[in-house]
Amino acid sequence: MSQVPNLFTPIQVGALTLPNRLAMAPMTRSRATNPGNVPTDSIIEYYVQRASAGLIITEGSQVSLQGVGYINTPGIYSDEQVAGWKKVTDAVHAAGGRIFIQLWHVGRVSHPFFHNGELPVAPSAIKPEGVKAFTGQGFEEVPTPRALELSEIPGVVEQFRLAARNAKLAGFDGAEIHGANGYLLDQFLQDGSNQRTDEYGGSLENRARFVLEVVEAVADELGADRVGIRFSPQGSASIQDSDRVKTFSYITEQLNKFNLAYLHVIEARPGHPMAAAAGVPVVAAHLRQIFNGTFILNGGYTQETADQAIANNEADVIAFGVPFIANPDLPERFRVGAALNSPDFSTFYVPGDKGFIDYPSLEEQPQTEEANGHYNN
Repeated sequence: MSQVPNLFTPIQVGALTLPNRLAMAPMTRSRATNPGNVPTDSIIEYYVQRASAGLIITEGSQVSLQGVGYINTPGIYSDEQVAGWKKVTDAVHAAGGRIFIQLWHVGRVSHPFFHNGELPVAPSAIKPEGVKAFTGQGFEEVPTPRALELSEIPGVVEQFRLAARNAKLAGFDGAEIHGANGYLLDQFLQDGSNQRTDEYGGSLENRARFVLEVVEAVADELGADRVGIRFSPQGSASIQDSDRVKTFSYITEQLNKFNLAYLHVIEARPGHPMAAAAGVPVVAAHLRQIFNGTFILNGGYTQETADQAIANNEADVIAFGVPFIANPDLPERFRVGAALNSPDFSTFYVPGDKGFIDYPSLEEQPQTEEANGHYNN
């Protein structure tokens, strides 16, 4: 009888063999304080500390200046950024880790502050309600964006292609395309934010076109077995779709043509602060049945519920967010049943090393410390 898999069962994910099934979820940390949004020495240390993850997926990294929407977030479009990330990947590999970069274009979730006074771009000129941008002047209201001209869209696809090429130069093991959380790909896909009347809008096939063109471009550069994509099909306050199950089932069916390394789905478990409101359909289970490759789930898992999800074939890999912020050695803590450090939420998005690289590992903290951590994300 074959053994029931759990978080510590190795797995082949595309071109990579992972020693465990704990992925470090991509999380914005706003620490790229070098000129030009270049990764710092502290960012190198941050990822090296977490190299025991089966797979690290970096914070979202802009594919172009046009894609910027937050201060102090790294990019992957300049030579300096590539050189900075090369230091990260070299150090993570030396520590025995595996690391994908998340390719990011925020689209309308931005502000003229980042674009020399010009409006951010989107598939349609629809303002995301209730969204503020964090600029050099603090939180500011996001304006109504400018709709991309049809002639501009191939150039945006090319931004992702060049970012993927840069990711390879920077030594990444692969890339995750950010198609979640109301950013540009999500804006094209969902009908609440895409009201175009050309070949990139209207029908579901048209709304999916931009996403699939980006996937094709990135896969051309890196190889499909080194590419993943992330979706958040339950939506958010800033983005909606009239039929999420239909929309995300269709795009997932189309993704099977590429043989990608993985599909990464955010769907918070019941009781989690980010759980969907009553009546919002559960989508992940549908996508699990459709997608042919490795399936990653993220959204409020503990070690116990993650093991259950893997054993029940709900997912192959579980991505952890906040627990990896506060516990650089999270796999080891799970393995030995150790206490978890509690996260300091006040330091999540502020410059400096506090709350970034100063969380202790098991080796660095007193063994008499009481268990204080069951917070998971």
